[in-house]
Amino acid sequence: MNTKTSGVQVSLAELVRLRSQLFKTKLSNHKKVKTTTVGGYPSFFHGRGMDFLELRHYQPGDDIRAINWRVTARTGKTHIKLFREERERPVFLLVDYGPQMFFGTQVKFKSVVAAYVAAWLAWTANAYGDRVGGLIFSAAEKHKKLAPASGQRAVSRLLKALVDNQPTQEGYLQKGQFSSALVQLQKMAYPGSLICIISDFQGLDKEGETHIKRLAQHNDVLTVFIYDPLEKALPVLPGDYEMTDGQQTQTFNSTDYQLCQVYQARFERHHTDLETFFKQQAIRWLSLATNDNIVDVLRNNLGRSKRVLPLIL
Repeated sequence: MNTKTSGVQVSLAELVRLRSQLFKTKLSNHKKVKTTTVGGYPSFFHGRGMDFLELRHYQPGDDIRAINWRVTARTGKTHIKLFREERERPVFLLVDYGPQMFFGTQVKFKSVVAAYVAAWLAWTANAYGDRVGGLIFSAAEKHKKLAPASGQRAVSRLLKALVDNQPTQEGYLQKGQFSSALVQLQKMAYPGSLICIISDFQGLDKEGETHIKRLAQHNDVLTVFIYDPLEKALPVLPGDYEMTDGQQTQTFNSTDYQLCQVYQARFERHHTDLETFFKQQAIRWLSLATNDNIVDVLRNNLGRSKRVLPLIL
């Protein structure tokens, strides 16, 4: 991606430019859409729309304009046509802006990658007429809540929130804080929504898994796992290295084979546990490193070209 950025902080201009890099990407839904606003996705509501659903006997209160006179004349009983309405689907983005996301060793910080992913998904949803809302989570529990709204103004509101609420290295991710954000999201989301959770999932515990299960029961859920290459494996070049979280500093030697093995195994266990959990809940998930080409990875996994059918989330 040819974008000038420090990689530590994201700018509004960068997130706006993502709009021009969209493919024809459709964020498809599996579950019943239960919102009431007309839009681009078929729901299971019965009403007037483009797609014929079925015939049934006339009932008091039915719209007489829906009467099928040909079938009525043939059977001697009044029948009406039912149609499958098309309704929009809200898209809710949960963006993890905890202090552990303010980290990166290659190209971008994890928080910057999270902002790019959220912006790309928001622009894509907007292109298909979906309403966009969500919650930006911070360890200070000053969650930025955004009610779902449609149009470019809604996307601009989200992008500004992503820029204005960027994390710092101050503080720690406390136990239960990620779960708290998921609870807030449960209160905001409508059944039949698309839920996109963007995080490194370091704060995900058993309670948080329970909340994700509940979200997945009545919504489509997409999770984007963000990590830095240094979190996956220690440097291969021999020597002493210092790592810090902003408050504590630790020195290690990369020639310590056992240390490197334990370090790598810890990441792989986290990655495997996430993959297993999400697959058990039929949740689509995507891994994204800070040195990946963000737009290319999103296009290849969630997008389509003009010649390719859309991939299903």
